[in-house]
Amino acid sequence: RIPMYAACFMVFMLANVGLPGTSGFVGEFLTMLGAFHVNTWVAIFATTGIILSAAYMLYLYWRIVFGKLVKPSLMAIQDLTAREIAILAPLVIATIVMGVYPNFVFRITSASVAHLIDTNKLALAYDHRQSSAKASEREAAR
Repeated sequence: RIPMYAACFMVFMLANVGLPGTSGFVGEFLTMLGAFHVNTWVAIFATTGIILSAAYMLYLYWRIVFGKLVKPSLMAIQDLTAREIAILAPLVIATIVMGVYPNFVFRITSASVAHLIDTNKLALAYDHRQSSAKASEREAAR
């Protein structure tokens, strides 16, 4: 009944789930990798959330695309118009291209990300020095 809408919705739904080859996979993979390096239990907990999210999204897709139409007003719904296709096609293409070849985004953002990491490391080092100084003062006061 609405094949173009169903195809676009499927691409975006699978990207949201984090299917390899879509932009969502890159983000979820890097997030999980970072979480795993810091705390394995946090990564396991986050993985559980990803699995539950995927199950919900598949159920949602099934209900929307293959489910019964309960409202009579939805019986007359049309598939995507040429204008809607012109709007959604670049988004679908970008979702797949960023999943297959994310380096073009990484090259653009790498300098900013490196600066954020350096700033964060400096702030952590400063905080650690402040904590050590306060602990030394408390030891000296005893």
